[in-house]
Amino acid sequence: MERIPITKEGFQKIKKELERLKTTERKEAVEAIAEARSHGDLSENAEYDAAKERQGMIEARIAELEGKIGRFDVIDISSLSSDKVIFGATVTVENVDTEERKTYKIVGPDEADISSGTISILSPLSRALVNKKVGDETIVQAPGGEIEYEIIEISFK
Repeated sequence: MERIPITKEGFQKIKKELERLKTTERKEAVEAIAEARSHGDLSENAEYDAAKERQGMIEARIAELEGKIGRFDVIDISSLSSDKVIFGATVTVENVDTEERKTYKIVGPDEADISSGTISILSPLSRALVNKKVGDETIVQAPGGEIEYEIIEISFK
């Protein structure tokens, strides 16, 4: 069974989501189905169909999270430090061509969210950055072509 890296914070977030799904969301879905059933004929009851579909999505997410929880390899990044880019590092990179700087935290695939500045350790950018040091340059294969980045800063926040 393959281990899935995740930060302590990401693991807590996943556990909270699972708990919310099992307690609140599951109960609400059952209540919505009961309400829709009370409206009579189920063959043409869009409300019933939507409630059943929602219940199916909740149960699928619960099963997915329960399956992953046992495989998570929880890493406490507060105790990490390195002069190289590794899992848990916050990295500032500069696009060599445009001089645009961006900062990313390298996390597990289940907690990555580009809008909040976290990227998966499995992403092309992370793979290109891992084991590099400040001042190193690396080329990333992006959908629009190659992008060259220079590593400006590495920290563990």
